[in-house]
Amino acid sequence: MAELTPYICVADSRAAIEWYREHLGAAVTVEPIVMDDGHIGHCELAVDGARWMMSDAFESAGVAPPDPGRGNAVTLHLTVTDVDALCRRVQDAGATIDRAPEDNPPIGRLAVFHDPFGHRWFLNQPLPEPVPEAGPESVPESVPEPD
Repeated sequence: MAELTPYICVADSRAAIEWYREHLGAAVTVEPIVMDDGHIGHCELAVDGARWMMSDAFESAGVAPPDPGRGNAVTLHLTVTDVDALCRRVQDAGATIDRAPEDNPPIGRLAVFHDPFGHRWFLNQPLPEPVPEAGPESVPESVPEPD
């Protein structure tokens, strides 16, 4: 099976690692590789199995963090169990809420925010499956009397 993993760039990987750990509940799955100049060349994080790679900027390789003067070319989509709680947590931690939590059937409960490092996140909480109403086909016509 193929897998697509985002590789994001931030201006300060050390600060981003701490922010993502504290406010998104991320775990570092590959410890930061520190380059000779002190910059983070690579690290990997995950939230409930959803993972991404990250580095500091590398001008020589054409890798740069998001430019706040233009829109985002990519949005990171994260499925969570409680959009409202996570949205409050990231907002309290300095994220900009672009779209407050709202139900959007059939997709789920959604929210969109920009983290302090310029990345746009789309939070999705799947809505519970509707419970089918009991119809005539679910009720037996007659229940036999015990002998």
